[in-house]
Amino acid sequence: MEDLSADFTRADGLDPRDRAMLEYAARLVKEPWTMSSGDVDRLRRNGFSDRAILEVNLVAGYMSFVNRLAQGLGVELEDYLRQFTR
Repeated sequence: MEDLSADFTRADGLDPRDRAMLEYAARLVKEPWTMSSGDVDRLRRNGFSDRAILEVNLVAGYMSFVNRLAQGLGVELEDYLRQFTR
């Protein structure tokens, strides 16, 4: 069986709420300049409160920040984490 843990876009059975959250986070990380109030409205339509939207935004933004710091400093992944980069 193929491991889809790193690609939510191909996962079956993902509920619309989770898919909306993951799509929002992926766009925020990969293409932040394309974000608009419509992205927030979509999360609201999928049942997210303003607080939950802020939390998704903060976690995605923080992880992007930390990853860029590590990459910019040439920090190597620990061996046990390399399995997730294939």
